Amino acid sequence: MAQNETTTSNGSTRSVDGSGYTQVYDEVGDAVASIRVYYDYGGAAQGSGFLYGDGYLVTNEHVVAGASEYYVRFTDSDWQEVSVVGTDVYSDLAVLDIESVPADAPALRLVDSTPDIGTRVVAIGNPFGLSGSVSEGIVSGVDRTLEGANNFSIAAGLQTDAAVNPGNSGGPLVDLDGDVVGVINSGGGDNVGFAISSQLVQRVVPALIEDGNYDHPYMGVTLQNVSPLVAAANRLDDASGVYIDSTLPGGPAEGVLEGSTDTQRIEGVEVGVGGDIVRRLGDTPIATRGDLATYLALETSPGEAMDVTVQRDGSTETVSLTVGTRPEPQG
Repeated sequence: MAQNETTTSNGSTRSVDGSGYTQVYDEVGDAVASIRVYYDYGGAAQGSGFLYGDGYLVTNEHVVAGASEYYVRFTDSDWQEVSVVGTDVYSDLAVLDIESVPADAPALRLVDSTPDIGTRVVAIGNPFGLSGSVSEGIVSGVDRTLEGANNFSIAAGLQTDAAVNPGNSGGPLVDLDGDVVGVINSGGGDNVGFAISSQLVQRVVPALIEDGNYDHPYMGVTLQNVSPLVAAANRLDDASGVYIDSTLPGGPAEGVLEGSTDTQRIEGVEVGVGGDIVRRLGDTPIATRGDLATYLALETSPGEAMDVTVQRDGSTETVSLTVGTRPEPQG
């Protein structure tokens, strides 16, 4: 294989120099739209979106939140007014209904699995209102925990060094096959951008189209990574796993999992002691909060029973927890 070629999913090769990125843009650029929204108080905001399925556009919830009018424009089309089908603040995803779709604009495909770190990607969107802008980079990290609403987080996020700026929000992050690996969510600084994974998109978006909302799995606990201080206070052999600090009243974990029974001061820090240490969910080892959040978000649904293997009082046991539904956002 030549130095500047990569193998695509169908076994062919593609250049990854400028001409290769041009080819990706030629394949998917027509499916990416500019979004402009207006508020009752007279303000306006902008973002990006991309075609999904038959006549729908995926974008971020924060792009459309609080607005009263919504307009979309593709590369070679006029602005058209659209409506919101559904929104989900917890995943920062929204779906718009579009009546007029350009004939040559294909609905984009979403990948089914987490991309490898180092996968070459292209971000397409409308930073600062500059429609059809392209930036390139790689997948810099996976299973990132993104900031969400009401002290919840967005699990299974992607990190990229492709440049993303205000206005890119809601646009696609695609691989060199032109398939969506994530929905651009935010930029975190120089060479750090984040996207909502295609796996979470594929769970949330169909529900938004069908019902206008999505029910997120919920355990009803407060938790933290097992840090060296938590490990020392709880006399653990290694600083790994997830510590249950408390179970919330009336939540799924109440009476099933055990939270802190006391605190201990270690190196000047108050640390919970006596709580369960989560080691596995189902058959999946859990080493961090990110592992727990990803499993809960992608592998479970409300109403399902889930095996939770915990270390408790020096021994290991497995309990069954019925997954609940995350409470409605407040405020």
